[in-house]
Amino acid sequence: MIQHVIIETIDIKKIYGMGEIKVAALDCVSVKIKAGEFVAIMGPSGSGKSTLMNILGCLDRPTEGHYILDGLDVSNLEKVQLAAIRNQKVGSIFQSYNLLPQTTAINNVMLPLLYNRINHRSLKDREVMAQEALTAVGLVDRMHHQPQELSGGEQQRVAIARALINDPVLILADEPTGNLDTQSGEEIMDLLLGLHDHGRTIVMVTHDSEIADNAQRIIHLRDGQIETVIRSK
Repeated sequence: MIQHVIIETIDIKKIYGMGEIKVAALDCVSVKIKAGEFVAIMGPSGSGKSTLMNILGCLDRPTEGHYILDGLDVSNLEKVQLAAIRNQKVGSIFQSYNLLPQTTAINNVMLPLLYNRINHRSLKDREVMAQEALTAVGLVDRMHHQPQELSGGEQQRVAIARALINDPVLILADEPTGNLDTQSGEEIMDLLLGLHDHGRTIVMVTHDSEIADNAQRIIHLRDGQIETVIRSK
């Protein structure tokens, strides 16, 4: 069976600066990731991995080249259009969780549904969906707690539930275990591996080679270019 391509970048460049002073954060990066793959991105500081993740997550656009997400060329979309695509197709998980501090877990998870203009849902439907998402990540008893009342691992579970709420085609995880102790980090990785086993497409940035080994492929960046691609599984 031919796998559907979720991500394809074609010779993308990202150039910062103006005039004579220009820095190429990405230099002709071409990547193809199929549905159901789990891919890790690694590289030293300044390698371009954060810039690449921002483009893959529709937070930024390439200066040159093309980025095709789930069959749609999003390379030249305006910010409002990118935001809509990001809401519909991308679930993002961050190292610092990015939860609203004075908001309960269930309300944090419901947030993406508020901005989904394609599939508008009633408050009751949003609550049910958020409850199901939190139950799926093992937080059925913590739905009405605020972030400061949750451990780091629990906060990351809330972030994962929020990332899944719109049923995205792509999950982007940026150092998802970076702020966690070893046990919590292993639990979060088990959760991500479970999502992958159920067919989710995951792209993860990490500096930890042991964490990266959980992926099927590891893309190493250096100086804005792909240095190596290693198949770990």
